[in-house]
Amino acid sequence: AVLVIGNYNYSSWSLRPWVFLRHFGVPFETVRIALDQPSTPALLAQHSPTNRVPVLNDGQLCVWDSLAIMEYANDKHSLAGLPADLATRAVCRSVSAEMHSGFSNLRSTLPMNCRRVYDSFAVPAEADKDIARVQAIWTELRAAHAAEGPYLFGQFTMADAMFAPVVLRFATYKVAAQSPAAAAYMEAIQAHPAVQEWCALAGEEPEKLNQYEY
Repeated sequence: AVLVIGNYNYSSWSLRPWVFLRHFGVPFETVRIALDQPSTPALLAQHSPTNRVPVLNDGQLCVWDSLAIMEYANDKHSLAGLPADLATRAVCRSVSAEMHSGFSNLRSTLPMNCRRVYDSFAVPAEADKDIARVQAIWTELRAAHAAEGPYLFGQFTMADAMFAPVVLRFATYKVAAQSPAAAAYMEAIQAHPAVQEWCALAGEEPEKLNQYEY
């Protein structure tokens, strides 16, 4: 299988399935396409029907979209990427989908930039509601599953892969944790070996995209 991704430093959507597959030890090859370069559209067209990343090419099958890639890998390899309990699995899918479709103000005002930490960044007020909602999700789920492990549902699931870029955003812009549970969760994600590997690769990239730099 080949996972086509964008820049490690900037592509939050690429991070999600990459970290998920790494966590569960699924073998795959990575093809990185630098975004916003003159060659980018032609390169994307070779791999992706949407000309966007990420996309997983597994033999003749093409799977695009972060959530679809994780669902496919979870089914194909019988992973534990979703909780076993039916009701808990539904909640996991709900928060993953909420992250997938929501939080537009957070995305636009706090772009992912793994290489940077801003000491005095003024978080725009329009992101406050999204930040509060994200941390409320983390706090509620950690309270419910604290005895089962350090992640949202105890053990690592696709929900953690979905929220990992938000943790990195909060670290970049020094967004304060609003509860001890949220603080511990952020530490757990930043300590995850696959997340650390991703950030190390981001640090080696030569490209600098000014629209994501402040």
